[in-house]
Amino acid sequence: MADTSLPPNPPVDAVKYGERAIEENALITFPNPRPGRQYDVNITLPEFTCKCPFSGYPDFATIYITYTPNEKVVELKAIKLYINGYRDRYISHEESVNQIMDDFLAVADPLTFKIKGDFQPRGNVHMTVEIEYEKNT
Repeated sequence: MADTSLPPNPPVDAVKYGERAIEENALITFPNPRPGRQYDVNITLPEFTCKCPFSGYPDFATIYITYTPNEKVVELKAIKLYINGYRDRYISHEESVNQIMDDFLAVADPLTFKIKGDFQPRGNVHMTVEIEYEKNT
């Protein structure tokens, strides 16, 4: 009879493989498969979390990214891991959206970029942060 029991749990202080992947994350690009053709890439990240730098309470948001690739496209798994890296960061709504944009522009150099952070209401206040960028040619 085969042993169907689950493997033992790792020690509590052991770093899990997902945590390690998030910690080591970086935005990764690959060559645009259609350079010269203008098209939009729309990405929705509905599980964004960070921590309020004042209270330490968690903040939850959906991040919407739309960009027109130039020479590079950003790999989706890399975006997921990068976004998950904000989970334990103490950062404001405004700074988190601006930092995501800065990091994305630095690695992908898109023709256009739009980002919207739609933060869940807390204390009867709903907030969005939106930024648009267009590359000067």
